Amino acid sequence: MSDKINYDPPRSENGLRRSIENLPGSLIRHVAEPNMGRDGLLKLWFGEPDVPTPQFIKDAATAALADNQVFYAQNRGVPLLRRTIADYATGLHRPETGHDIDIDRITVSGSGMNAIMMVSEALMSAGDNMVAVGPIWPNCKETVRIMDAEARQVSLRLGDDGRWQLDMDELFDACDDRTRAIFINSPGNPTGWVIPRDDQRAVLDECRRRGIWLIADEVYLRLAYETDLPLGRAPSFLDIAQPDDRLIVINSFSKSWSMTGWRLGWITHPADCGEAFEKLVEYNIANPTTFVQYAGAVAIRDGEDFVAETVDRYRRNRDIVVQRLGAMKRVTLSRPEGAFYAFFAVDGMTDSVAFAQELIDSVGVGLAPGRAFSEDGEGWMRLCFAADTATVSAAMDRLDPVLG
Repeated sequence: MSDKINYDPPRSENGLRRSIENLPGSLIRHVAEPNMGRDGLLKLWFGEPDVPTPQFIKDAATAALADNQVFYAQNRGVPLLRRTIADYATGLHRPETGHDIDIDRITVSGSGMNAIMMVSEALMSAGDNMVAVGPIWPNCKETVRIMDAEARQVSLRLGDDGRWQLDMDELFDACDDRTRAIFINSPGNPTGWVIPRDDQRAVLDECRRRGIWLIADEVYLRLAYETDLPLGRAPSFLDIAQPDDRLIVINSFSKSWSMTGWRLGWITHPADCGEAFEKLVEYNIANPTTFVQYAGAVAIRDGEDFVAETVDRYRRNRDIVVQRLGAMKRVTLSRPEGAFYAFFAVDGMTDSVAFAQELIDSVGVGLAPGRAFSEDGEGWMRLCFAADTATVSAAMDRLDPVLG
């Protein structure tokens, strides 16, 4: 019997799959990379904390290297890190659900991005579709297109109260019999939107009813500014789901622990998916970097004070941006409830990529163009306020003559 797969994807003249050749480049990098060397430029374009990784995490990596943790390890992650993540997640979510997050539900990934790619590989086939709530970081949808599947988007809208709102009927109507998953990023990049608990329940119930997977990108979970949940976190789908629900939650060490360059994340999934993700790790990266995983375990174990200080700093910066940017005459801005971005519309601006370059040239502030996050992000800009407060304030001073 032949193992040949009948599907023959369209190919370019050089033999590469056309879906790969047609992937768009990053519009954020299109703006940023030619301008990185400019003196005096305030660079608020990338979604990255400007604070280096805390010393205690770097010391843990050094200790792991000294202990020769430099060899291949288990595909799904070293047991110490998986147990640390499972205990951490149980502490966050058990008060809401009443059950533990078992270690069998945890797979360590090479980053949040690596996790998103593996989830698409696990779920999507040619002809399938995923419905994402946008505007959204474009990589989330491009992983679906890599699989020759369709990425659909239902966009948030600003309500009369100035807050982002999700039309649930529109979201569910966008799903059909080839929809494999709904993708929700909350707290959201670029909007700062945090999905309300009632909306979470409605989405989870609809996914249960229709047998659709729910993919929750919760890499900004700890960066929430208007919440009464323990540790100041945002609502999570893990608070309301059962262990066997078709729910996959993605998390990362990058944002909350200032570990963007370390490339480490994790996936929480039903226990019966563990073997599949073990294989996907094998065929993508073989295993996450071993000594980095030991540093990740220490980050979770000893990092609560750092996370709390980080959230306090970002909240102060958020308030400065909302007060000052929101008062500028050309700006329409929703108060971000989480993450570390201000996503704002600019009156009279129709080309966000060109406007981003204009701001660099005229006032020395580097922002991300809204079109990077979807076509309906055109006319908007994203500012990352994960910087020191003096830099954020200086950016407001420079932007005021252009936007005020």
